[in-house]
Amino acid sequence: MLEAQIDVMGKSESQMDMIEGNQEKSKRSLKSWSALEIGLTTIVVLLFIVVISLIALYATRKDETCTTPACVSAAARIIENADQTVDPCQNFYKYACGGWLKRHIIPETNSRYSTFDILRDELEVILKDVLEKPGDEGSVAIRKAKTLFKSCTNQTAIEKKGGKPLIAMLKELYEWPVVTDDWDNTYGKNWSLEAVLSTMNARYGKHVLIDFYVGTDDKNSNVHIIHIDQPGLGMPSRDYYECTGAYKEACEAYSEFMEKTANLIRKDKGMNKTELEVKKEMAMVLQMEKEIANATTKPEDRNDPNELYNKMPLSKVINDFPLSINNTLTFQWMDFINQILSRVSLTATKTEQVVVYAPGYLRKLADILKKYSDRQIQNYIVWMQVMDLMGSLSSAYRDTRTAFRKALYGTTTENAVWRKCANYVNSNMDKAVGRLYVEDAFAGESKQMVEELIEQIRVIFIQNLHDLSWMDQETKTKAEAKAKAIKQRIGYPPNIKDNAKLDEEYKELHFIVDEYFMNILQNMQLGQKKNLKKLREKVDKEVWISGAAVVNAFYSASTNQIVFPAGILQPPFFGKGQPAALNFGGIGMVIGHEITHGFDDNGRNFDKNGNLLDWWSPQSASNFKRLSTCMVYKYGNFSWDLAGGQHLSGINTLGENIADNGGIRQAYKAYQSYVKKSGADGLLPGIKLNHEQLFFMNFAQVWCGMYRPEYAVNSIKTDVHSPGQFRILGSLQNYEEFSNAFHCSKNTYMNPKDKCRVW
Repeated sequence: MLEAQIDVMGKSESQMDMIEGNQEKSKRSLKSWSALEIGLTTIVVLLFIVVISLIALYATRKDETCTTPACVSAAARIIENADQTVDPCQNFYKYACGGWLKRHIIPETNSRYSTFDILRDELEVILKDVLEKPGDEGSVAIRKAKTLFKSCTNQTAIEKKGGKPLIAMLKELYEWPVVTDDWDNTYGKNWSLEAVLSTMNARYGKHVLIDFYVGTDDKNSNVHIIHIDQPGLGMPSRDYYECTGAYKEACEAYSEFMEKTANLIRKDKGMNKTELEVKKEMAMVLQMEKEIANATTKPEDRNDPNELYNKMPLSKVINDFPLSINNTLTFQWMDFINQILSRVSLTATKTEQVVVYAPGYLRKLADILKKYSDRQIQNYIVWMQVMDLMGSLSSAYRDTRTAFRKALYGTTTENAVWRKCANYVNSNMDKAVGRLYVEDAFAGESKQMVEELIEQIRVIFIQNLHDLSWMDQETKTKAEAKAKAIKQRIGYPPNIKDNAKLDEEYKELHFIVDEYFMNILQNMQLGQKKNLKKLREKVDKEVWISGAAVVNAFYSASTNQIVFPAGILQPPFFGKGQPAALNFGGIGMVIGHEITHGFDDNGRNFDKNGNLLDWWSPQSASNFKRLSTCMVYKYGNFSWDLAGGQHLSGINTLGENIADNGGIRQAYKAYQSYVKKSGADGLLPGIKLNHEQLFFMNFAQVWCGMYRPEYAVNSIKTDVHSPGQFRILGSLQNYEEFSNAFHCSKNTYMNPKDKCRVW
């Protein structure tokens, strides 16, 4: 109407007269046209209403089939990964992953191959590209990362140096007796256990015999405290030291690895020892390590953080855990600790509070050390450092590990050098590499979409809490407060785009392009300095616990934080254009999984502020343990043919299994809630699966994968996650909504009568 008024107002005087003269004619014709005009007006109005209704309907009811590039790509992926000849109610793993298993073989460089590994391979290609690309983006840290990568791929320089860098390092560690003539009268005279252990720890962060480190105080998550724990071993777990059955080959290969390495260094040093002498000394190293392994506490007995936590002053450590060698040399705890702390100009007194995680191990260690001489102990200590560094030397040194790697992982070929180097630089300079990855490959709009998903799933978790009959209201209220307090970290830390902060992070590193081994030692030294300096610093709960270029997700109990790095925010987990059913089944389940970790058998012991605190009523705690026991037996009854028919450890995998089962429930309910509010997306072309079925299909295909038998034996003892196929089978057998979606009859394999549920 406004435009018409403007037209009339703009007419000249003569035009206005003509308009007035025509008004009578208009009046005479009005009656004859009025009926027709009313009819036409009615038709126009009706057509307008129909059009508006169609537009509104289209806005709420999407096309039955989605044909966007993202949907077509997702459909192709799902079709080729599945085996639709399999009955989903008999074995959903084979149904969802049968096609994937037929199309893939494990590369000779890999111990396993899975959806995760494929995404990580693709990520490594991107890292190689950005690390090789000229330019520094105005950051000194970026230049350092590229120099480190170049030094790692500089095989000519590495081959030329042979074992010289390692041999030079041995002098800092009081030498290696097995490859040193007359060690007892040279380095042995000035040797002490405190001195060599503290040097290994302070300079290189290597924890041998005693695991000493600075970490968050479990019961006061705002402060750091000294921790004393049992150390890692040369082989994957204490079971391997039985040297029989499934572990016989690995044990023999480990012994061969020891001898080959020592003899190679002996020759390069020009020592007079014979191969037989070396063999005898390294046999004693293995014997000592067997005893140390047997002294450690098994993982299944270390699951309760309350039992692990033993806080005491250093004076009590000295009194309760005396150590001696040959009943003559007494270990000086205060010297050991202060020599380590002197690296960052700190000192401790006997009143210093520490947390001892392994008192039983320390008591057994005392008995072991009494049996061995200083020379034998030194041989073992230095071996533990040497074996870790073999992969960083020339091919002659790397090849000493061939049989051992085959026995542990089933691999016959090492990864391409550039892959190994990309991973190494990413692990040691994650912020600098994360910056390059984010700028090259991360779609920033993903962050907001994932934030919305987190909130939707958090709401469902809280709703589920109030439906639980086994938990009393007081405990539910505290659980809700903890769930609401969980902080999310998505994509990448903001400070990686700040050149000044990025450069400050790595200012102490000064890499040289033809000195890869020395560059490695620099990284070790800087990492340990950062760790030790924390002792007198307040815990920064805003620090990310992961880099950006990582295909994984994390939960931290001490910070009550969940992290979803940029590397995992891609299909099949997440895609901006793929249907919501796939996103909820992928990254949605991962989100639910990480939230549930805050309430698994470990996480439930920490409050909303990350403190080890019992906030459960006795009855709710008892009910939790009862329901968890169901999970323990459920997964413990799975036997794995690849691992020689061994059963999974339901205890060691309990936390991850609880998280999987909770995650799938929360994600599915969140998806149903989403559909009620926003409507269902279009179905995928070429697939006769509805939205609910697509949700479960994408969840399952995330875990498609295969293992080598050697690595299956390894992982069944060391991995806290169940193998992929059992993550699928276990969580879906326990979930009635899955059986409803695929119409599985009662008592079929995927719909057993007895189901487990915690959250």
